[in-house]
Amino acid sequence: MDALIACYGDESSDSDSESSPSNPTLAYSEGPPSLPPRATKVREPFPEVCVQPLPPPPIALLHPPNFLGPQDLQISQTTKVRSFPHVDGNYALHVYIPINISSPSKKELAAFLKKISSREPSLHVVDVDVPLNILCKNDEKLGQVALGREFHISLGRTVPLRVHQIDSVVTMLKQKLQTQNQCYWIDFSKWEVFVNDDRTRTFLSLEVVHGGLVEIRKQIEAVNAIYKLHNLPEFYEDPRPHISLAWSLGDTSDSLKKVVNEEVKKCVAGKSLKKCIFTCKFEGIECKIGNKAYTICKISDKLLSKKKRKKIDDNVYSLE
Repeated sequence: MDALIACYGDESSDSDSESSPSNPTLAYSEGPPSLPPRATKVREPFPEVCVQPLPPPPIALLHPPNFLGPQDLQISQTTKVRSFPHVDGNYALHVYIPINISSPSKKELAAFLKKISSREPSLHVVDVDVPLNILCKNDEKLGQVALGREFHISLGRTVPLRVHQIDSVVTMLKQKLQTQNQCYWIDFSKWEVFVNDDRTRTFLSLEVVHGGLVEIRKQIEAVNAIYKLHNLPEFYEDPRPHISLAWSLGDTSDSLKKVVNEEVKKCVAGKSLKKCIFTCKFEGIECKIGNKAYTICKISDKLLSKKKRKKIDDNVYSLE
């Protein structure tokens, strides 16, 4: 018996070895014990290095020039009214010409907007819904936010479109408008005030009255024909192509028109108002259905670069 105990050890030695194992990892492993680890060379600890904290970022970096802070977004509660009620399976259809204002034109437009907003503080920037008079305090923000976005000339009403009509409308728009895919110049030469059909909003806009008017009206007729085939409401009988820069809540057309006309007269008297406020090339037509955009037609860059304007007199041009 003593010989057996000497070979296998007593019970106390077994329990001690189980309660306090030499290798902690083996106490939690259910499989067979692993081989003992190799003897490794103990590395000496790295010497302590004094790390200097990074300096704080410049304050100007935290608030770039085009940054809209809380003070810019403190706008009054405005009520947006839908042109048509929301119905599941309906998507808003909008056909338009995208317009971008060139940098040289932004300075003169910004100066005029400042004059109008100082007398009409209720104006907001279109799509951004930020008060115009707040942006007018900073020239860079005014140019970036109010004039730096993409504008549009509507070629048809914004109407509800059913899902099964989407492919048909897009296909017909491309077929119909590809034949009118010619480069021309669009001249915005008149400040005008428009009111929506529900008279819930008033818009300060730039209207096309000469250059490009004939071509745009032909494109509107083409869109109307497609709308009619799909039982959609057609555009206005006497369309007036324009882009909108600012809006105010409700029908404020009388007061806004008065302010605009007075400021235009001042500019004419001071000879600071040109016959054409700004001009741009027609580059194509786009269509937005819900949140998805479709390119209906697009002028190639080569064709755009070939189209130049011949100057006849101050601010009056013709295509060569």
